Amino acid sequence: MDPLEACDRLVELVGDRGEAEAACATGRRALTRFANSSIHQNVAEDFVWARVRVSVDGRQASAGTDRPDAGGLERLVERTLAAAAMRAVDPEWPGLAPPAPAPAVTSYDQATHLADPSLRAQVVRDFVDEGPGLRGAGFCDSNGSDSAFANSAGQRLRGRSSSATVEAIHRTATSDGRGWQSSSRLSDLDGAAAGRTAAEKARRGDDLVDIEPGRYEVVLEPSCLANMLEFLRDGFNARSHEEGRSFVELGEAQLDPAVTLWDDATDPRAISRGFDAEGTPKRRLDLVRDGVPVALTHDRKTARKAGTESTGHGFGGDGGGIATNLFMAPGAQSPEELIASVERGLLVTEFWYVRILDPKTQVVTGLTRNGTFLIEGGRVVGGVPNLRFTQSYVDALRPGNVLGVGDDARLFDGTYHVPTLRLAAWNFTGGAKG
Repeated sequence: MDPLEACDRLVELVGDRGEAEAACATGRRALTRFANSSIHQNVAEDFVWARVRVSVDGRQASAGTDRPDAGGLERLVERTLAAAAMRAVDPEWPGLAPPAPAPAVTSYDQATHLADPSLRAQVVRDFVDEGPGLRGAGFCDSNGSDSAFANSAGQRLRGRSSSATVEAIHRTATSDGRGWQSSSRLSDLDGAAAGRTAAEKARRGDDLVDIEPGRYEVVLEPSCLANMLEFLRDGFNARSHEEGRSFVELGEAQLDPAVTLWDDATDPRAISRGFDAEGTPKRRLDLVRDGVPVALTHDRKTARKAGTESTGHGFGGDGGGIATNLFMAPGAQSPEELIASVERGLLVTEFWYVRILDPKTQVVTGLTRNGTFLIEGGRVVGGVPNLRFTQSYVDALRPGNVLGVGDDARLFDGTYHVPTLRLAAWNFTGGAKG
């Protein structure tokens, strides 16, 4: 299936019976898993899908199929039109995206899209070799897609994306350490570097030091900040803001001046395509400048209601605009310099099992894992058991609380390009069991 031809056919099948937008994609997802330092699974999936959304006299419906042959596309259109006829009129329907060119996205890599399993196996081998005597476990993946969009207003777009990740741990008898790298290119992954990081953390955590719960100065590695932005980005969603669920106060100095945040699918370091699910071209959008929130992410529906334009963050539903290529400005200090500036505090590798308690204040609770360490006199002196925290992510970044920003920004989860942070206070409320 050619994605753009399939989109055109869906729009043609709807014809003058309603407004239509169509999205189609083909691609490959491939994964190599390993445990006990040996590969035990290698899988690959070639996928294809098509989706159509129609609006008939203000009544919308959408549906999709993974069998977009000629008969499948016809059936998809007929059942979507039938579903729309049973819907109530949506008074907020914003209409279709007008024709407009999408920016070129340069991060696609065909070699990653079509990668041979041996290339992933080599990344795994390099990771494992850096942990002699340890047990390595994790995965390396490589993915690629060719996608297209068309609507009955004349918008026609095509884009490609690729991604690769190695995420794994080395394990001693009592401790785990994690290494992670992600890029749009499999060739960018340095399995040996990720393995060294994981092995060092695992060995460093063998001798645990018990500490009391309380507020500690922290150095948070990039994975932690990625987790924070996963929650904080909802505050910039115009739908959340409109409904009173957002912490964002535009124009107010809510965050430390060291915090500058933007979304940019066109950055070569991003994993993206040049348009959103509604066919709106993407562009850079500054969200926070020097600690001051300055913008919200809009889809077409929230933009129309606010009297503005979509920012290219639509997902084709009612959820509002969601940032998917977030960048935080790096600083000038190395992670080692950030640690050296801490008299007594904690170095945290990763947050997990995080749950939000209050979206308005961004209070969450969660746990540390895969490497939490005590810092004394600017030196890491030993590991500590995993800790539970209850903390407002907004408060953690408040003015005066960001004491340093690392120069080591990198990509996590294909979405967050973030550095290490040194924060004045973080609220640890207990051990992993309570």
